Amino acid sequence: MALTVLVPIAVLLMLPVFWLLSTALKSPQQLSDPSVALWPSPAHWENFLTATTFIDFWPYLGNSLLLSTVFGILTTISSAMTGYGFARLKGRGKSALFAVLIAMMMMPAIVTLVPTYLLFAQIGLVGTYWPWVMWGIAGAPYLIFLYRQFFAGLPKELEEAAILDGCNRFRVFWTIFLPLSRPVIITVFVLSFSNVWGDFIAPNLLLDTSNTTLAVALAGGYVDSQGHPLNQLVAAGSILYVIPVIVIFVLAQRQYVQGVSGSGIK
Repeated sequence: MALTVLVPIAVLLMLPVFWLLSTALKSPQQLSDPSVALWPSPAHWENFLTATTFIDFWPYLGNSLLLSTVFGILTTISSAMTGYGFARLKGRGKSALFAVLIAMMMMPAIVTLVPTYLLFAQIGLVGTYWPWVMWGIAGAPYLIFLYRQFFAGLPKELEEAAILDGCNRFRVFWTIFLPLSRPVIITVFVLSFSNVWGDFIAPNLLLDTSNTTLAVALAGGYVDSQGHPLNQLVAAGSILYVIPVIVIFVLAQRQYVQGVSGSGIK
């Protein structure tokens, strides 16, 4: 019974992917000819090579990898420290701050993008990667919430025993709580990495042409001399663009599922 429902849903979800691959394998003439079958014959696999040479694909890919990795690492660490504070430390106003955190989870990021741009412009950070460094150091509300839920479910005896042995709060966090949260760490890194990797608006607004990301380059780089989009190259470049994220998710799939489910049920 379950298969009869899941198989049609899976087929429907794969149709856009199949259409994208079909477009990537067609020539401009095949794209403009409605009589050409969905799967072209011959298939133009050279479109993938052309997609990497038509624009500065590899430098833009390096920019995206650098920006996503740095942001992912910084966000993973800062969110873990903040989540530990919310889960295990006592202090005046903690409940109010946590309520603010929950409220921030419901606020679309696009709402704060223009004020953030004006702020970074005033301090001279537009055109650099420093905004992503600062965002990474500040953490992310949802990821802090994941850590908080996970750390709140760990037994108090671990913390009390470590403190009796002479550990301070940071050492307890770094040597005991953080190693136990490996599934959440991987989940947070995958989420933060993919968030920056797939972002178009912030790099388009804050970065220059020379140091922008692959997402921005794909959106406006594949055009002919008249400014018309080369759809077969757009499709080929888009397929190449999603491969790193797919690889990361496949490698981290088990830990990712454990991290989300383990934090959500606490």
